[in-house]
Amino acid sequence: METTDKNEVVLLACGSFNPITNMHLRLFELARDYLHETGKYKVVKGIISPVGDAYEKKGLIAADHRIAMARLATKSSSWLEVDDWESCQNKWLETVKVLRYHQEKLKISNSANNLQDAQIAQQLKLNHYYFFLDVPQLKLLCGADFLESFGVPNLWKLEDITEILVNHGLVCITRAGNNAQKFIYESDTLWSHKNNIHLVDEWITNDISSTKIRRALRRGQSIRYLMPDTVLAYIEKHNLYSEESEDRNAGVVLAPLQKHA
Repeated sequence: METTDKNEVVLLACGSFNPITNMHLRLFELARDYLHETGKYKVVKGIISPVGDAYEKKGLIAADHRIAMARLATKSSSWLEVDDWESCQNKWLETVKVLRYHQEKLKISNSANNLQDAQIAQQLKLNHYYFFLDVPQLKLLCGADFLESFGVPNLWKLEDITEILVNHGLVCITRAGNNAQKFIYESDTLWSHKNNIHLVDEWITNDISSTKIRRALRRGQSIRYLMPDTVLAYIEKHNLYSEESEDRNAGVVLAPLQKHA
């Protein structure tokens, strides 16, 4: 059996994906290139986990539509997948709980694969068979704005931030001139775990955002080439974004702020 000394990594991105854009997909590509170039890691999978409706963010459309668009966007990818577990929960879940779920899922999957390999080896009567219980590292993929949200009062619990950094680590995509490094320096918690925060420079800048796309849609402007054509067709078919949809959850306090305040 061929072995490698590179650590296998699974990238997990949590967020609204309201709607998913080409920039969301680019984050995964940039992170994978960076990790591979270190010579230490092999990215084996990327997971997109849209937040549930209970997050109650202003303008957040129904999760079933966001899941459908994400699946359309990743249909042609050989390594990206969409997971709807988080979005199917009837209450908002902290990101650390989503990470715990996927880490456990990786452990179960790895154990099943090892058991199957061992059974095959036994059937083939292989005397020199080795299998490994190592589980891929699950790392949280994010942008610089996500990293800086750690400093927003009552948005995160300190123990959750610490668990994410210690048990998983971050791969954070930043733009040239971004203050992510300065933000890490000014946070004692982030600084103490800085070796588990990978800052990836985005040299081919891309300013696409879901917020800007929704604004363009409300104004009847073209958003073609900002997202996969299949996603655009889905939005047009279901007439998803409008003045009315943007007012959804208006005046409602964001779920984590309700919980942690």
